[in-house]
Amino acid sequence: MAGPPKKYARNEQQSQGSSNGSSSASRDPTQRSIPRLDGNRDPIVKAIDYTKPTDLKNISEFLGISGWYTARGIEIPHALPHRPKNFNQYGRECGIMLNTFNVVKTPNTVVHQYDLNYTGDARDYTKRVLLKKIWNSNPVKAALGEPTNLWVWDGNRLSWSSKRLDREDTRITVDLDAEEGRPTREGARGNKHTIHIRWTRQVDFNHMQAFLNGQASWSTECIDTINFLDHVMREWPSQQYTQIKKSFFQRGEQRFDLGGGIEAFKGVFASLRPVLDDRFQKSLSVNVDVANGTFWRAQELTRAIGQVFNCTPPQFSQRFKEAKRDWKNSILKKDLRRFKRVGVSTTHTKTPTQWTIDEFVNMDANEATFPDPDDRQPDVDPRRLRQISVSSYFRQKYNINCMPGVPVVRMTKKIRKGPVYMPIDVLKIDTNQRYNIKLSDTQTSSMIKFAVTLPRDRWAAVQQGVRLLNWPSDPYLRHYGLQVSPNAAKVKARILPSPTVHFGAGSKEPTIKPQDLIAGRWRLDGRKFAINNKDHPVKAWGICCIQGRGSPPVQAVEAFAQKFVQIYEGHGGLIVAHPQHGKKPWMGPGNLSDGGEMVQKVWNQTGNRYAMPPMLLFFIVNDRNVDVYRRIKKSCDIRFGVASQVLQAKHVMSASPQYISNVCMKVNAKLGGATSVTKSQLIPKVAPRSASIPTMVVGADVSHPAPGAASTEAASFAAITVSLDPNFVKYWAEVQTNGNRVEMVTTANIDNHFGYMVKNWIQKIGQGRAPQRVLYIRDGVSEGQYAAVLEEEVKDMKECFKKLGCKDMPKFTVVIAGKRHHIRFFPDAGKGDRNNNPLPGTLVESGCTHPFEFDFYLCSHVAIKGTARPIHYQCILNEGEWASAELQQFIFEHSYQYVRSTTPVSLHPAVYYAHLAADRARAHLNDNPVSSGKKESKADQQSSTGSSSKQNVEIAPLMAMQNARGLKEVMWYI
Repeated sequence: MAGPPKKYARNEQQSQGSSNGSSSASRDPTQRSIPRLDGNRDPIVKAIDYTKPTDLKNISEFLGISGWYTARGIEIPHALPHRPKNFNQYGRECGIMLNTFNVVKTPNTVVHQYDLNYTGDARDYTKRVLLKKIWNSNPVKAALGEPTNLWVWDGNRLSWSSKRLDREDTRITVDLDAEEGRPTREGARGNKHTIHIRWTRQVDFNHMQAFLNGQASWSTECIDTINFLDHVMREWPSQQYTQIKKSFFQRGEQRFDLGGGIEAFKGVFASLRPVLDDRFQKSLSVNVDVANGTFWRAQELTRAIGQVFNCTPPQFSQRFKEAKRDWKNSILKKDLRRFKRVGVSTTHTKTPTQWTIDEFVNMDANEATFPDPDDRQPDVDPRRLRQISVSSYFRQKYNINCMPGVPVVRMTKKIRKGPVYMPIDVLKIDTNQRYNIKLSDTQTSSMIKFAVTLPRDRWAAVQQGVRLLNWPSDPYLRHYGLQVSPNAAKVKARILPSPTVHFGAGSKEPTIKPQDLIAGRWRLDGRKFAINNKDHPVKAWGICCIQGRGSPPVQAVEAFAQKFVQIYEGHGGLIVAHPQHGKKPWMGPGNLSDGGEMVQKVWNQTGNRYAMPPMLLFFIVNDRNVDVYRRIKKSCDIRFGVASQVLQAKHVMSASPQYISNVCMKVNAKLGGATSVTKSQLIPKVAPRSASIPTMVVGADVSHPAPGAASTEAASFAAITVSLDPNFVKYWAEVQTNGNRVEMVTTANIDNHFGYMVKNWIQKIGQGRAPQRVLYIRDGVSEGQYAAVLEEEVKDMKECFKKLGCKDMPKFTVVIAGKRHHIRFFPDAGKGDRNNNPLPGTLVESGCTHPFEFDFYLCSHVAIKGTARPIHYQCILNEGEWASAELQQFIFEHSYQYVRSTTPVSLHPAVYYAHLAADRARAHLNDNPVSSGKKESKADQQSSTGSSSKQNVEIAPLMAMQNARGLKEVMWYI
């Protein structure tokens, strides 16, 4: 069976209102293509008896693919791979401490589960702040018998207690205005709410234990139990600390200023999950790690605005005055969106009132008006009462003169059906407000310095986190009988054998020394590229030096060009001498004020010099301005189809041989070459037939815009890479927009782009035949989306082969590569590198892995800074019948042949290249015209995180690349 059963597809199609069950029907990128979890939609099918399907987001994220099938009420496909019977025995053993702590005792008491529902005066009962106020209110606590009875609440619609309420359905009414000591004003909307508590089931601990013992399969009861235990772990810390998902931040912790009104501080991450533990038993474990959070600085809103925009109040007032001319489309309005949903308190009253910012409006305190609360007329629509300006009201009521010429803030809450406007000078940002907007370059740099810690410091922080969680004193753990070991799990890892890394003929050292392979770093000195640019020798090339502060003098550019020719040829690169000009390129100045014509001039003058289209263009820039970079790439890729390389002026002037060698690696790849090729010593022993089986490696990644300004209209990018040689060194790449926050690669993108590369592979690599095996490595999806990768993306890929007339369908093996996890390796003393990070090839298969499914953690690189983060690989389909040792070794060895690095990389290159291609393709956006001057970069807001937008958004496709000279046939994105 190739993937999930058709039942899954039918459920998905029904939930989308689809009447066409054909897999070739294109999935619309503006639709949510998979269940809504972390930005995607839930199916209508409801397996767990929660109030709404969206409550699936409250269950544990570590159920594995089988658990998620069960959670959605779908039969688990028999084709899903199980954990291999035997662990990898190759390489050498190494003791590794993990930041996981085993659960040594689980509850054996009676626990009741309740569903919660809310009704009353609120329009929206999904707001967590409101639900928290209701749950923590005195009437609710009294009715539930707290603190005698310890209730656990999931923050939404589930709760648990060892007490069985007298009624099946208990109703408790709460008046939040009375709770807060201010009765509802006459004419204002009430603030009364009723919470409905309904008993649903008794938590079944025996079934969970039977599941872990292998005596029972996944069930909704088992998932409920794990869900309950996960929330028990969080209940006490959430009452003591600021909670953000599964991380807790101590109030009063020392802050680290990131600038722009933002600060960072450290907390602790804790999450419970089922694992195959360090004693090879199926059990529960708690993962504890450092959490780094970014928060708004608690200060006056006016001061925060000054820090965000780096301006004084008069300067901000001037910006507002200019923006009001076209407020809707103004940059200021977009930039102010970062304050949306920020909690603030008033400073002009004895008892501060809390509000939540909706948005800044295009009116100052003199222009914004509302119905005068002193003009009370019964039975009259409040909107028809006498209007009073915000400034007049504050002057009369509080003797406060509001700041003129700056926008007022509209709040999310309404009074008497009308908007509430507040002047910015009476508001203060509340403490511990999370900042979830993309950081600027300088903030990111500061955040990295703050977050990066060496293994010994990180381990000390983990231990501090365990002390902070204080499990022995946790009343909820004690009450429910849950006990966690204070000692971390220790496992026997394997350090896989390194491959042989080969360079080209004529190299001083044709292979890398074993000690350098283990150290994870080597030099290119005296080595020639394994594959040079013989198919694309450089015949016509030019260097454009962009003028401005810091641009290098002509002599420095000429010296750099001379050194580049010398070093590139030393590595085996081919540059053909011109009869008149030799190997000296065209060199000339460039001016950014010329906009897109700057590249046109460089193209024309280089072409005229050689009487042929240029093959390679260099551009020397003065800083790391991403807009300038993307404008250059857009012209070169879209208009001229020419390989290009952007250089920084400071590096050109220093012209260090190591830097030039790094440039040579990139240039060589863009001209059809590759740096090195690995040859395995182990795979022929593990899988003797492997080399003779035609295999295609495919990588894919979908990146999303970061939360914040304009992110609901910005494009997501789907990038797919396909290996284009038998050694899996070089990869084609295709990128296209993928709707707004749609995680699954759409059918249209797979048909048009993957299909194009498959056709190329069959013609050029397979000699008319399709591959027998396809290894598909997919990056960036959560466990809840694994099934959709199989049912949508893999299904569409197989359709591509069918459309090309392939009689024998390739056997797909699908692996998910995950970086967003908190597992870290801490080797025994003296067994790691100089910082005691794990050595390349460190493989962990127990202690933190799934009890029954085929997953593993692999650290294939050497961390330059901080603590190394291994990659979590999970195999969710294995039609190709890869042996576990073969798959693990294959992924590890390929990390050594990444074309632009002299180190092994952390992620399989197929996925790494998809990242690079997606980032480069941001320059190909249709709405980013080539022009002069600094522009607001929408692409800066692109990331792989964020939640789904609620409305359908039309996203334009990328501009097509110019392929007249075969740019798409080489690694153009490097």
